[in-house]
Amino acid sequence: MRILMVNGSPNKEGNTYTALNEMRKIFEAEGAQVDWVDLGPGAVRGCADCGKCRELGKCVFDDVVNKAAPLFEACDGMVVGSPVYYASANGSLISFMDRLFFSCHTDKRMKVGASVAVARRAGTTVTMDEINKYFSISQMPIASSQYWNGVYGSADGESAFDAEGMHTVKTLAQNMVFLIRSIELGKEKYGLPAPIKKTFMNFIREDAKK
Repeated sequence: MRILMVNGSPNKEGNTYTALNEMRKIFEAEGAQVDWVDLGPGAVRGCADCGKCRELGKCVFDDVVNKAAPLFEACDGMVVGSPVYYASANGSLISFMDRLFFSCHTDKRMKVGASVAVARRAGTTVTMDEINKYFSISQMPIASSQYWNGVYGSADGESAFDAEGMHTVKTLAQNMVFLIRSIELGKEKYGLPAPIKKTFMNFIREDAKK
């Protein structure tokens, strides 16, 4: 079992790290290999819609996205943690996720996804929804806990004192391990579902162009 953890905070060991690290302890206790990516304070540029990744097999901008891509390809599950800024995820994290999911053409089906949002006060559920959309469009089952995966804290390390938040992410980690193992058993017995050819459409009818 291999799990990719992405700390989307510019603070390497801030409150987002504290929440994710509680999950890492459980993953490692269950024998999982954990690959950890810190986005850090550096800028992560957004997708330029250049289409070069279709030719190169990776993003044309050679940064943390391309470093994370082989880890994403190899993982059975992915945890993405973000601090909450203006009631949404960190902008660098969203740029990272846009480019990683668009440029990494590996089969993402049945990799388990989980999101964790860390805030001083508000915006955690919106941030969770924002991150979970990357998983749901990629046929990745989303792990859940006994409450929404929000952890609270302002000063560095303060999130460790959010007892309910820590319990939530620990339960999330346990449920994620169970789901990954269950999916692996299902793949062994039944295999992955046969893919259905995708039909791409927009909202402009062809006859309207004539």
